[in-house]
Amino acid sequence: MSREIIAILRGLTPPEAGPIADALVEAGISKIEVPLNSPQPFESIGNILLAHGANALVGAGTVLDVNDVDKLHKMGAHMVVSPDTNAAVIMATKQAGMLSFPGVMTPTECFTALQAGADGLKLFPASLLGVSGLKAISAVLPKGTKTYAVGGVGPNDFADWFGAGVTGFGIGSALYKPGMSAADVAARTADMVAAYDESV
Repeated sequence: MSREIIAILRGLTPPEAGPIADALVEAGISKIEVPLNSPQPFESIGNILLAHGANALVGAGTVLDVNDVDKLHKMGAHMVVSPDTNAAVIMATKQAGMLSFPGVMTPTECFTALQAGADGLKLFPASLLGVSGLKAISAVLPKGTKTYAVGGVGPNDFADWFGAGVTGFGIGSALYKPGMSAADVAARTADMVAAYDESV
């Protein structure tokens, strides 16, 4: 089962990258993002690609620059996630053959992102938009648009968000915080996956 949960590993360091990715994948999450404001993010992404590039979707978050898109493409990364709607970043990502998940909050940003070629919309911060906000925006989005709730969303909210039509979630500190052991991450991932499977 390919779950629509993107693990956001903000603050990850290169030595942790392999073991933490192992814990996530073994417990059932195979979409992994390392934000570029983490220590040595490209090295961490490279380590995860080495370990799980064939069986996981691996990429970067907090991507604000076309040069970083190019660097990720050359590394063999699979996806680019951003906190904003930057058409240049989205188009560069698609031209490089990677998946694009830009951050959106308003209908205008949603349509700007889709027109630039986004594969899915990162609703951020989802806690501010809320389930009612997604329902309202979904009424005007093209049928089949993929949406991911990110920021302030957790297992207790999964059912409500699914009820509003969300595709999936981006989960950060509820899965991983700097200094957390791989065993801790494995336990949290197992709980998260169980909650997701019950709600989907």
